[in-house]
Formats: sequence, structure tokens, C-alpha cells
Amino acid sequence: MITLHHLNRSRSKRVLWLLEELAMPYERIDHQRDAISHLAPASLKQIHPLGKAPVMVDGDVMLCESSTIMEYIINQDELERLRPAKDTAAYYQYLEWSHFSEGSLGLPVITNLFMKMEQREGKYPMDTYIAKEIEVDFSYIETTLSQRAYFAGAEFTAADIMMTIILEIASEGGLLEGKVNTLAYLTTIQQRPAYQKAASFG
Repeated sequence: MITLHHLNRSRSKRVLWLLEELAMPYERIDHQRDAISHLAPASLKQIHPLGKAPVMVDGDVMLCESSTIMEYIINQDELERLRPAKDTAAYYQYLEWSHFSEGSLGLPVITNLFMKMEQREGKYPMDTYIAKEIEVDFSYIETTLSQRAYFAGAEFTAADIMMTIILEIASEGGLLEGKVNTLAYLTTIQQRPAYQKAASFG
């Protein structure tokens, strides 16, 4: 059975959500951030050298990247649900958005979050770069969600799980103001029972 090491307020929420969507049995081991520093506890370092979450263990397999864990879990599902059939247009949209969430979008969103954690005066060269990337990325997202219900097309997939978590981080950083389609999408997605159960774990 899959064991998931879950850290509160982290991207391991993605994996919990996927497991709940698939109604797949798993064991959850909770780790709590330090109340002052907000850093992951030493207990995670004892599980994996990176000391980050999520960490999934299944027999001899140990994985720590959420996108890789998601693919592994879908591969364990007999019907391979929440992933479009290979060699379809939807499958490649699924791949694009799954990677976009931590690739193109992850850098500006997380950098914006870190920049707001410190006292800063004036503008820095990075500010212009991040502002440009945010505008390009969120315009792309808005346009996509004006044309279809989900990122990979007409059906909900694990790409939506990948994207929703980074969009929530973006929202906390004030990056979704005026993004009507993106906000409407989030409102709809967050009503899913599996999402709400995963969110309740912190």
C-alpha cells in the first residue's frame, strides 16, 4: 500500500487529492511546519535526503516530486483514470499543463511569494522579469479557461490537480485579481469532494 508523507501547507496536497479522487487505499503520515520559520521539520529529512514533501513510498519505490508521484499513482490504477488516452490531443494538453504548473508558472509564482516575505525598497532587475512572466503566463491561462472547462479539454484530469495547487499559491500572492476565468475555474474545482477532503488535512 502507498504511504504518503504529507506536510501541511505544501504541494503534497496534490497527491492526497489524487488518491482521494481515485479512492485508492493509502497511509498518510503527517509532518508539521515550524510555527515560526514555516520550514519543514527534521522528520522529513529522515525520510528523504531533500527533506521536502511530498514523499511517497510504495515497497522499494520512493519518490519525492509531486508530478512524478502523480504519474506513478495513475499507473497503479487499473483504468489509468484522470489521464487522457495516449496519442490523443487531450493527452498532450495534459502533459503540457502538468509540466507548465511547476515549470513556466512555478518560478514566477514562487519567486513572487518569496519576494513578499522580505522588506524591500525600490525596484530590482528581477521585478521586471517576474512581472513580465506573470503577465504572459496568466494571460495564457485565462485564454485557455475561456475556451474549455478543464486544462486538458472537456474532462477533469490530474493536470487540473497540478494546476489548481499552484493557482492557489498564486491567489495567496495576489496574482489572480481580475482573472475572471481563472477564479471561476478555481471556485468550481474546489467544490469537488475529493479536493475538500484533501484540503481538510491541512
